[in-house]
Amino acid sequence: MPASEGYCPATISVAPIMPLPSDNPTPTPIPESLRRQLDDFRRQLWRIKITEAITAGLLGLLVSFLLVFGLDRFWPTPSLVRLAILLFGTSLFVVFAPYWLRRWVWGHRREAQIARLIARRQPGLGDRLLGVIELQDQDESAESLSPRLRAAAMEAVAAEAASRKLGEALPPSRHRRWSFAVMASLALAAAVFSLAPRAGLNALRRWIMPLGDTPRYTFTVLDHPPESLAVPFGEAFELKLTLSPDSEHRPSSGEARYGHQPAVSANLGGNSYLFSFPGQQDPGVVECKIGDAIHRIAVTPVQRPSAESVTALIHYPAYLHLPPKSIDLRTGVLSTVQGGTVDIAIQTTRPLREAEFGPTIPDTSPAAEGTPAPPPFHAVHGSLTLQVGKASTPPITIGSTPFQIPFHWTDQLGLQGDAGFRLRVDPLPDQAPTVYLQGVDRQKALLPEETLEFEVFSEDDFGVNECGIEWQGELTGTRGSTAAKGEMQLAAGGPETRRLSHGAPFSPAAIGIGPQKLTLRAYAEDYLPGRGRVYSEAVTLYILTLDEHAQMLKSRFDRLLGELEDLARRERNQFEENQRLERLDGSELQKDQNQSRLKSQQSAENDNVHRMDEMSKNMEQLFKDAARNKDIDKDTLRKMADSMKSMKELAAQDMPKVEGKLSDSQDQRNTSEQAKQDMQDAVKEQQKVLDKMQEAIDKANEANRRFEAGTFVNRLKKAAGEESGIASGLIEGFNRSGGLSFAELDPSDIHRLEESHKQQTATASDLRWLQEDLGHYFTRTNKEIFKQILDEMQASKIDLGLDEVTRMLTLNHSAKSITSTRSWADQLNAWAKKLEGDMQSGGGGGGGQSPNPEDEDFEFNLRVMRLIQQQQDLRSRTRALEEFHRAIKPQTSTR
Repeated sequence: MPASEGYCPATISVAPIMPLPSDNPTPTPIPESLRRQLDDFRRQLWRIKITEAITAGLLGLLVSFLLVFGLDRFWPTPSLVRLAILLFGTSLFVVFAPYWLRRWVWGHRREAQIARLIARRQPGLGDRLLGVIELQDQDESAESLSPRLRAAAMEAVAAEAASRKLGEALPPSRHRRWSFAVMASLALAAAVFSLAPRAGLNALRRWIMPLGDTPRYTFTVLDHPPESLAVPFGEAFELKLTLSPDSEHRPSSGEARYGHQPAVSANLGGNSYLFSFPGQQDPGVVECKIGDAIHRIAVTPVQRPSAESVTALIHYPAYLHLPPKSIDLRTGVLSTVQGGTVDIAIQTTRPLREAEFGPTIPDTSPAAEGTPAPPPFHAVHGSLTLQVGKASTPPITIGSTPFQIPFHWTDQLGLQGDAGFRLRVDPLPDQAPTVYLQGVDRQKALLPEETLEFEVFSEDDFGVNECGIEWQGELTGTRGSTAAKGEMQLAAGGPETRRLSHGAPFSPAAIGIGPQKLTLRAYAEDYLPGRGRVYSEAVTLYILTLDEHAQMLKSRFDRLLGELEDLARRERNQFEENQRLERLDGSELQKDQNQSRLKSQQSAENDNVHRMDEMSKNMEQLFKDAARNKDIDKDTLRKMADSMKSMKELAAQDMPKVEGKLSDSQDQRNTSEQAKQDMQDAVKEQQKVLDKMQEAIDKANEANRRFEAGTFVNRLKKAAGEESGIASGLIEGFNRSGGLSFAELDPSDIHRLEESHKQQTATASDLRWLQEDLGHYFTRTNKEIFKQILDEMQASKIDLGLDEVTRMLTLNHSAKSITSTRSWADQLNAWAKKLEGDMQSGGGGGGGQSPNPEDEDFEFNLRVMRLIQQQQDLRSRTRALEEFHRAIKPQTSTR
């Protein structure tokens, strides 16, 4: 064998071999014993290495499975880790075993490969075996050895090999250890499946399908733990984890950690663990460890769901005829009428999962003493209807008891809203409307031809239906008229009309109301069934006859004249003080104490100016009212006009001059001489003022005397009219009541006689006062005509005559009563004409002179003024009449 192949040829003693003459020598096979040894060696090698390959593959699979099982006991092994373990375990079977078989089985099929393997452990024997194997394939035509020699060499090597144990040349064997490891792993796996079959099967599935979604099996099993959790922002919260019924292990405690914060622990209570965490503001992960169960929960702190807006849809009671109304409940209080319903809608910051309201809570505040107890309260509750971003209640009936509605809701994150959120509902009774008159005094006297302008205002919390006025008359003694009664609708409202106002021109003459006392009031109606009308404060209207009107004006004139005289006295007192100041030197006037006195005088004069201006306006109104009364003679009006003119000039020109001079005297820039001069000028001007004021007073007194004298005429005429009225009333009922006793009279006739008796008594009383007033007036004026009238009245014994008529009315002596009342009426009219004729002839004072241009101008202006007043009254009465006809009702008048 060539040396280049690294073989050392063995030394063999052989006999000389003779060359055989042959052209195609036959190869010499190795001895059969040696071949059998090599075949046994190869089979033994293959068996060991195949066993090693199989055990390695099985060991890899078992170990990877057990590794997954073991890791899953401590943590949820990630899918990539399980994939790596599976690849490693199967690689021993899929990669290593084929490699091992190729190396040791496919790589050791020939005798030469076996010989080389033996040479690694037994180099000498192996080399000789390799030489023998190579000799059997040599070509003897090219070699020097003979076949006999080769056979002898092979026999020698076979003999040596037979004496040796080729099994010792086998490579190191691991199949026993690996088989033991496989058996141990298999036993461990069997123990796993026998002791924890569910854990084993779970690990097997997770091992076979590492990328699958098979969850890790734990002996401690939680019952549907959350994957994420929303907690209140900044508030301490609790996390409750419950054990599943099929949990094999029930640890006595567990722990949880929020992020990197210290862990918190919780003991097993019942079937759950309750972990308490402090308030959090940043998102984090809570890792919970309970036994071998590890669960991570993503925690997000969020604000609790709150109400962004709350609205109420109010459905009013049917009788109000009002459409539903939506209102904002920002204040948390709803005030609405009793008997309706309300739907409440809540807009929250996040969509809700569930929501409910109630049970409603009644108001427990004590009722006022004397207030009737409210009806029993019936609590309501229920679920809210959830819509997109909104939750609404069903209709809630509004009773008479205030109550509160608590609300509870949970959003889609599982957070509950504010537990204290509630609404208060205050039921409002449908209050009666309010109505009042504006622009008219509580008492007002006027002539029938005048028109009273005023406004009617009405308000209601839930709509004014209509407003108007009503009037009720009461006769005050004047006969020939009927007590008025009527009403007028001024304006119609509506369900949504909260305020209603309307002007009311009221003219007694336009609607046929004669002189009497009239009670006028406004009314309003709302929509509450059965309530009826609500009335304003009453206004009393005295509709006067001309003589009553004149007497009223006389009373106002008396008060105004008294005020004018009082002002004149004040002005006189100030004048005397100014005279004292005038006597001082200029230097004395400029001293502080005198300057203070001057300032006080100026202030007092300023007050007098304002009072005079106010009185002049009152005098002007009095003159206008007097001009309406045609029974007041023009001379009286002229005197009033003259007095009014003087008062206006005093207020506008004369008295302000005095005030101005007093102001000038206080000027610090004045010299002492100038101050003295200003004070003297003030005194001079004030003297003129006093003279003019006295002139105005004299004119007013003269007008007042004529006024008073004219009232005597009117009073006599009024008494005559009363007597004539009594006679007319008796004549009307004479056919029914004549000759009957009082007990036999019809009730209507009894009432008529009682009214006549009452009126006769009042007339007799008036005439007694009239005689007394005549006496006083004569004493003041010494006018002879008044003395004559008084003497005639006393001589006629009218007092006794009127008392006799009263007695006859009591006895129902109608015929005698009619005769007497007519007689006294004629006598009273005669005295009135006599007194009136004397006044027209100048006996009343101030008359009898030939007319002058100023009187003619005044009379012309008076006629124009009265014409304008009549035109204005006519226009006002027309408007009042149109208003009355527009709103008249069938039951309006019984006049």
